[in-house]
Amino acid sequence: MADNARAGRMAKRIQQIVATALEMDKSDYRLGLVTVTDTRVTGDLHDATVYYTVRGATIDEEPDYEAAADALARVRGQMRKQVGDQLGVRFTPTLSFELDTMPQSSAHMEELLARARARDEELAELKKNATYAGDTDPYKKRDEE
Repeated sequence: MADNARAGRMAKRIQQIVATALEMDKSDYRLGLVTVTDTRVTGDLHDATVYYTVRGATIDEEPDYEAAADALARVRGQMRKQVGDQLGVRFTPTLSFELDTMPQSSAHMEELLARARARDEELAELKKNATYAGDTDPYKKRDEE
């Protein structure tokens, strides 16, 4: 069992190797739209998961996640070979690619926070002109006579 520091260093190095290899690969234009965001290596250093995001070909175009996943599956063996050549370890970890959903979930969270801020401002505006439904002091008091 390797220590976590070694797994972390290996993950960083794998991320650099894969990102550079994807940048240099001109055989498939879909790989040029992929950005490597993170890499995780298991404790036994046998499996590496590479997280990626995909951007659209143009600003207005929606990213094609399925095409990017197919392109990455096609070059997975070549990526592992390059990682093995550059890492110089006894066992090259198997690579798996997973779509990083963090940007979508953070955008959703930002949208929820913006709606909450707008609702808070709306309630603050209503509070300025609010009056009590009954007396200003609704609690019963004993007559002190």
